[in-house]
Amino acid sequence: MKNWFSKLELPAFIKDSRLTASVVIINVLSLIGAIIGFILSPLYGFGMLALFFLIAGFCIYGTAVLARNANNYAANLSYRIKRGEQEAMIKMPLGILLYDKDRQIQWVNPYLQLYLKNKDVIGMSIKAIDPELAELINQAIESDAKKNQVVTWGHHKFEMVVQNNLGVVYLLDITKYANIEEKYKEQRLAIGLIFIDNYDELSQSLGDQRVTMMNGYIQNALSEYTKKYNVYLKRIDEDHFIWLMHMQDLDEMEKDKFSILDKIRKESNRNNTPLTLSVGIAFGSESLNEIAKQAQSNLDLALGRGGDQVVVKQPGQEARFYGGKSNPMEKRTRVRARMVSQALEELFKGVDQVFIQGHRNPDLDAIGSAIGIAKIAQVHGVKANVVLEDKNLNYDVKKLIAKMKEAQIDKDLFVTPSQAIDQATKDSLLVLTDHSKYSITYSPEVYDALKNRLIIVDHHRRGEEFPENPMLVYIEPYASSTCELVTEMIEYQPQGGEGVLNPLEASAMLAGITVDSKEFSLRTGTRTFDAASYLRSIGADTKVVSEILKESVESFLQRSQLISTIEMIKPDIAVMTGANDRIYDSIVTAQAADTALSLENVEASFAITRRSKDVVGISARSTGNFNVQVIMEKLGGGGHLSNAATQLNDVTVEEAFDKTVAAIEEYIKENTEEED
Repeated sequence: MKNWFSKLELPAFIKDSRLTASVVIINVLSLIGAIIGFILSPLYGFGMLALFFLIAGFCIYGTAVLARNANNYAANLSYRIKRGEQEAMIKMPLGILLYDKDRQIQWVNPYLQLYLKNKDVIGMSIKAIDPELAELINQAIESDAKKNQVVTWGHHKFEMVVQNNLGVVYLLDITKYANIEEKYKEQRLAIGLIFIDNYDELSQSLGDQRVTMMNGYIQNALSEYTKKYNVYLKRIDEDHFIWLMHMQDLDEMEKDKFSILDKIRKESNRNNTPLTLSVGIAFGSESLNEIAKQAQSNLDLALGRGGDQVVVKQPGQEARFYGGKSNPMEKRTRVRARMVSQALEELFKGVDQVFIQGHRNPDLDAIGSAIGIAKIAQVHGVKANVVLEDKNLNYDVKKLIAKMKEAQIDKDLFVTPSQAIDQATKDSLLVLTDHSKYSITYSPEVYDALKNRLIIVDHHRRGEEFPENPMLVYIEPYASSTCELVTEMIEYQPQGGEGVLNPLEASAMLAGITVDSKEFSLRTGTRTFDAASYLRSIGADTKVVSEILKESVESFLQRSQLISTIEMIKPDIAVMTGANDRIYDSIVTAQAADTALSLENVEASFAITRRSKDVVGISARSTGNFNVQVIMEKLGGGGHLSNAATQLNDVTVEEAFDKTVAAIEEYIKENTEEED
C-alpha cells in the first residue's frame, strides 16, 4: 500500500491543507462516534467502528481515483497543447524559415514551402532559392529594425520579422488586408477648384457670340479631359469649376502632369483668346470642409504664383506644383488696385503706428515701395517708419539714403529693428514689401512682434511658405515691381495722390521700377509705363535715378570678373561662379546674371557667389523659355519665371554649383517627359 501511494503522484489541489483537514475531521468524528457507541452498547460500538473503517477506506480510495483522473486529464491536456503547437507551427498562415550563419536554409515550415513552390530547399542558400527574398532579409538585417516591416515579395505583401541572432525569419501574409487598405486610399475623395485666370478681361473685350464660343470650348475641353480620368466636373459660375475625384484618378492626372493646362493655353492662343487655368486640389482629411478649405487655399497659392498652374497639397504636407510655364498676364483693369488702396486706407484708421520692412539685403524696389507705403500712411495721419539699419546696404540703397539725409527729408523715417520693437504696441501694423516669405524678411524680430497684424504687398509669385492670416494681401506677379503696385495705390489716394511724394521719393520709386524691370526690358506692361509716367509727372527725375544707379568701378570690375567665368553647361544655359573666399555684393551678382542673358544664344543664366561667411547666393535669369523660378524653388528659393534667386547655407561655391546643375538637369528632365 505504501509503495502504491508513493507511486501515485497527487495533484496540487489534493495536497491542499483545507481538503486534508476536511478528510481528517470526518475520520476523527467517525472514530469518536465508534468510541461513544462502545460506551453505550458493544453492538452499537461495533457498528460505528465498521462505519469508521468504511469511511476511511472510501476517503483513501476516492483520493486515489481523484488523483489518477486529475493526472490523466493533465497529461491529456498537455498532449493536446503540444500537438496544437506543433500543428500551428506547421499549418498556421505564418511562414517560418531557419537559417545558419552562412545563410543556408536549415528548415522551413510547410506554409512557407508553398511560397517557395515546394522546392527542396534544405541545405541550400537563401539567395540561390529566391534572390528577392534574400535581398529583403539582407535589408531587414542591415536596417536593424525593431518593428515589423511590411515588404512585397512576389505578388504578395508580408509583415516580416528577422531575428538574425537566432537565424529565424517570420513572414505573415497580409496581402488581403493590404489590398483593403490600398483600396481605401484609392477611394479617398479629392476636391479640385478651377479658376479661369483672365475670363473677365476676355469676356469684356469679346462680343456675345465669341464669349459663347469661348464658354463652349472651355466646357468641352474640361469635360473631355475629366471624362478620361472618371472625374466629376461641375461649373459653379462663369469662371469657376469644381472637380470631385478619387485619389487613384488624381494619381493618374499627376502622372499626366495636368496636360489640360497646356492644351487650353496653346489652342486658345491660336484662336486669339488666350486662356489659362489655375487649379487648387486638396485631399487627405476626414472632413470634407477641411478638404474644401485646403483646396481654396491651394487655388489662392496658384493665383498668387501667377496662375496657369496646378497646386496639389494635403494639410500638413508640402505642395506639388504643375505648369506655371507662361508669364503672368497683365490685368486690363485697375479695379483691384483701387480696392486695395481703399482697404489700406481703412486699415490705417485703426492703428497707432505703421512699420514697413523689405527683405534681407533690400534693393531699391523694396526700399522705394516701403517709402511709398509710409507716405500713404502719413497722408492719413498715421505715424509710419521704414525698418532699416544704416549698415550692410547695397551701394544704390546707400546712395538713396545719403541723398535723403542730405536733403533733410523726413529725418525720422528710418528706424532700426530694436527701435521698432520698442515703439510697437498691440495697435501697431507691419507691412512687408517686395517679399512674402517670413524666412527672408529684413528683421525676424519685428516680424515676430507684429505677425498678427500684417499686410503683404509683393510682385513675386507666392510660395508655399506664407504668413498665417494676414490682414491684407496684395500680390500681383504680373507687375514689374512692388514700386509699380504702390505707385498705383498712391494714384487712388485723395486728390489723385497729389502731395503724397516729394520729387526725391518719387525718384526712389522710379529707380525701384527701373531696377526690377531691367530698364523696362523685362516683365514690362502698359501699367509699368503708366506708373513711371505718373511718377515723372509728380517730380521723379531720371537724372537722379541715373545717379543712384550709377555703378562703382569696383562693382564693375567684380561683375566683369564674374562674367569671365561663364560656363555653358547646356548649349543655351550659362553659369557663372565667384571665388569661394571672396564676398560679392548681391546687386553685382544679379547684374552679372542680367548681362549674361544679353549674350547671343543664352536663354538662361545663373550667377553663384558667396554673400557672407556662411551663405552662398544664386541669381537666376531667363528670357522666358526656362522657368528659373521652378529651378530656384528646388533649392529653397523662388521668384518669377524669368527672375529668381535663392541662398544656400553652409556650402561652398563649388557645392552650390553642383546643386544648381542638378536642379537644372531635373527641371529639363521633367519638362522633356511632359512634352513626350
